[in-house]
Order: sequence, then C-alpha cells, then structure tokens
Amino acid sequence: MRQGYQADVVSIIMPTYNNSTVLKESIVSIQQQGYQDWELLLVDDCSTDGTRDMLRELAERDSRIQLILLTENRGSGFARNEGLSRARGRFVAFLDSDDLWHPEKLEKQLAFMKAHNYGFTFTAYHVFEEQPTVFKRTVRVPEKIHYRQLLKNTIIGCLTVLIDREKVGDFRMPLLRARQDTATWLSILKKQDYAYGMTEPLAYYRVSATSLSSNKWRMLKKKTGRCTGNKKVYRSSIRVMFSVVTWAMPYGRGEDE
Repeated sequence: MRQGYQADVVSIIMPTYNNSTVLKESIVSIQQQGYQDWELLLVDDCSTDGTRDMLRELAERDSRIQLILLTENRGSGFARNEGLSRARGRFVAFLDSDDLWHPEKLEKQLAFMKAHNYGFTFTAYHVFEEQPTVFKRTVRVPEKIHYRQLLKNTIIGCLTVLIDREKVGDFRMPLLRARQDTATWLSILKKQDYAYGMTEPLAYYRVSATSLSSNKWRMLKKKTGRCTGNKKVYRSSIRVMFSVVTWAMPYGRGEDE
C-alpha cells in the first residue's frame, strides 16, 4: 500500500458552490452511514451565499470534516482534485453537495469490494426532485462494465463510485468543461479490466432547478441514452466525448488487448 493511506478510511470528496439550501442534507446522509470510518473533504469553490459559514459550523461539530476553501472559483474538477490531493484514505468516494446516500451505502459497498477483491465499483441510484422518497426514476446498472462499453453508455454515477487506491493507484480528474468523471473512469478502465456494479440502489441523485442540479437532468438524459432530437446538442455531446476520450487515452495500456 502507498505510504500515507489509512487502510480502512473512506475519503469522501464533496465540492460545493452556493448550495447552502440543501448542503446540510448531503452531509447528514454521510454522518448517518452505518460505516463510520470516513473523512469528508469539503471543497468550497468560492461561495458567496453563506455556504462557508455553514461549513465552518459543521466542521466545528465533527472532526472528520476537513474544509478546503478556494480563493477563486475554479470549477468542480479542480475542486475534486484539491480534495483528492489531501485525501488520506485507501478508499475514495464522491458526493455532490445536493445528492444523498443511503445509510448502508458505504457498509454494503465496502463489503462487496472486499468479498470479491474489486478495485473500482459503482451502484444503481434513484433520481428525485425535492423528496428522496419520491423517485422520478431509478438508474439501473450492469454487473460490470469495461472501457469500450463505457464509451457507449456512461452509466456510472459519480455519487455511487467507490475506488480502492491500493488496487487502482492514485488518480486525478481532468479539467474539462464537462464529464470530468467519465474521463476519469475511462482512464482507470484503460488499466483495470472492469468496473463492477451493485444492482441495489444506494444513492439519491437530485435534479432540481433550485439547486446545483439545474443542468443535471440534461446530463442524466445523456448518461442514460435519452435522445433530445436536437442536432446542436448532439454535436456538442460528440465534442465533449471526443475531449474525454482524448484525455483518457494517454493513461491507457496502449494497444487494445
């Protein structure tokens, strides 16, 4: 194991920006986990709405919360990388500051990984607007997915991912305009054969015009294959995916095996 990783600790990376209305819900969903050996790296991307005052108060109450306060707005990819650079845990997870976790998420997913010796896992998840008990839909996932399959179907939800850095190695997200997470999973899958899915939904993805999720529903449609019928949107999606694949390729094994 890389020196400095804490063997059983899950480092949770949470970027936030002007999201004080729902931020506390997301943090509480972490604090209510059955598995309690975690640290939360809260990276504020220069909020101006009172979010920072709330973060300081929460960090004072829970020593597992580490605040990282950026001095200028740099975007979610940069914020996640700041969290990754300070993460101490062997395991890494991600949760946006408007999404939620099931209370058994970490416990069940860690047990799944350890039982099968997996390094990269993800789960199914529910989609909701205001109340996490009322679902718009449930995103189902395959039992496993490889690099070429992920190029066709970007089904892996960032809020569901759990990575064992002892097996996968250290990593960072690219500073792309969109789909930094997909580019990251692709770069990992050029070195790992598969990412493994849990079919049980263990997370809740918020899509609301009043939160950070204002653009998330459009991204979800792309993620799950829904067509828009809009040629400009299609061309834009192709350009984004070209950037994603171009970024991921140098980190691969070279020729396809």
